[in-house]
Amino acid sequence: MNLDSGSELAEPPSRDFATISPNIISNKALAHAVSTMSKPKAKSVPRFPCGKDTREFRRKFYPGIPDRLWNDWQWQVRNRIRSLLELERVFQLSDEEREAVARHSGSLPLGVTPYYASRMNLADAANPLRRTHIPVMDEYLRTPGEAEDPLGEDHDAAVPGLIHRYPDRVLFLVTGFCSTYCRYCTRSRAVGDSGGEYKFRPREWEAAFSYLEQHTEVRDVLLSGGDPLTLGEDKLDYLLTRLRAIPHIEFIRIGTKVPMVLPMRVNSALIRVIKKHRPIWMSVHATHPDELSAESVEAFNRLADAGVPLGSQTVLLKGINDNVDTLKELYHRLLQCRVRPYYLYQCDPITGSSHFRTPVEKGIEMIEGLRGHTTGYAVPQFVVDAPGGGGKIPLLPNYVAGRDGDDLLLRNFEGNVYRYTDPEGTLGAGVNPFATEL
Repeated sequence: MNLDSGSELAEPPSRDFATISPNIISNKALAHAVSTMSKPKAKSVPRFPCGKDTREFRRKFYPGIPDRLWNDWQWQVRNRIRSLLELERVFQLSDEEREAVARHSGSLPLGVTPYYASRMNLADAANPLRRTHIPVMDEYLRTPGEAEDPLGEDHDAAVPGLIHRYPDRVLFLVTGFCSTYCRYCTRSRAVGDSGGEYKFRPREWEAAFSYLEQHTEVRDVLLSGGDPLTLGEDKLDYLLTRLRAIPHIEFIRIGTKVPMVLPMRVNSALIRVIKKHRPIWMSVHATHPDELSAESVEAFNRLADAGVPLGSQTVLLKGINDNVDTLKELYHRLLQCRVRPYYLYQCDPITGSSHFRTPVEKGIEMIEGLRGHTTGYAVPQFVVDAPGGGGKIPLLPNYVAGRDGDDLLLRNFEGNVYRYTDPEGTLGAGVNPFATEL
């Protein structure tokens, strides 16, 4: 295993698939999956755009790196910024950033691809993308209601790495590796620590496959981690082949941030694997309009052209994207890339996240500021993932103003109240329309 400073893998989890012991290939389904996997093809690095900001960043900090390497996603991963020394070479750090990075140990390490660093303001510690990826001392504060596993995923693990909470669908954690680590990550306890208690590797996948084969009520599998698109094509092909071999699994989704932080990963080899197993749905973690570049647009175009239905998931973050104008710009630009805004999440109460969390009503305010003021396609669903394993709970502004006899009173996006004749209904009964805040 190739390690550099710290305990996290220096390489993406894509190099060691051929070393899996043949002893685990003990059933016909697995043997069939291996036999039908795509054969390795000659490595090629296709042309990839490079935005103006990134070109200037490269000239200053990576002057000898040719396009061939810069556009190689594995080069990007191997050369991530992972230490205080590397950070100081690129960024003008605040004292708080410097202290927080020096103090860190364990899971959720520092990790920023050179490409993603090029999207950040190198002098301003308040830059939105920088705040979400470079630690600060608030990360070490624990406030009431926070927990290492606030969503109770470990409690709902049917087997290690397979979370079965909802009746017909599961969350399959296939890797603990990300190319870039968000400081508010729901699984901060589990990612980026190869020596920790959480193991999400092909050897552990076998128990998950066995469970899925036995539980015919499961029709929907969401692949997450870590980031599944940091798996090499061989592993990803194997994983998707095994899932497609289970007859009752109809729907496969991938959760990823790769198009935003490592867009060159969306190369021809990845597209071949995705197209082989389609339809594959994809939920992309999008935080701020600054993430959208010529490179990320190219990645989205490649995925959409390959027939991948794309949606976005955004975590609401204090001082980063908690205003309507920022979200509207993000969602409009995503739609132009054929990415449909899907969820706006209340930030999960992981330990050390209080500086990121907004009041819940802020999310409702965001939805009110979008609904009716832009296309409905640009309005996601605002949800709170209930602590303790309650699952996603959608929250909406209160558009029911009350009831007047047979009329239901409804408030529109402008705050005006309209009557809808609803003689058999009871919705709005007991609500005083004159006491309702419009």
